[in-house]
Amino acid sequence: MTPSPEPLLRALADPTRRAIFEALCREGEQTVGALTARAGVSQPAVSKHLAVLREAGLAELRAEGRVTRCRARPEALAPLLDWTSDMIGFWQARLDALDDLLNRMDQ
Repeated sequence: MTPSPEPLLRALADPTRRAIFEALCREGEQTVGALTARAGVSQPAVSKHLAVLREAGLAELRAEGRVTRCRARPEALAPLLDWTSDMIGFWQARLDALDDLLNRMDQ
């Protein structure tokens, strides 16, 4: 059974959290301080967002002394990609059936 995409969708629904994840994907590993400087929210808020991303499997955090380093885990998006592929097939079949029906109605 394929893992549910729901935790990923919930984690990425928040625009600030999504921006943090995107920054980690594009720019690689960063410290919480660097993420806070660009996020426009407080450090405790960034830490909470990172905790949600970590729980969803989208981020990995590593303490180095007094600094916490974060990196994205884009491979964790696989269940979301699988779900999207399933939905494409689902809607394509229905749209094809609708197209067939409309063509028959025109004849």
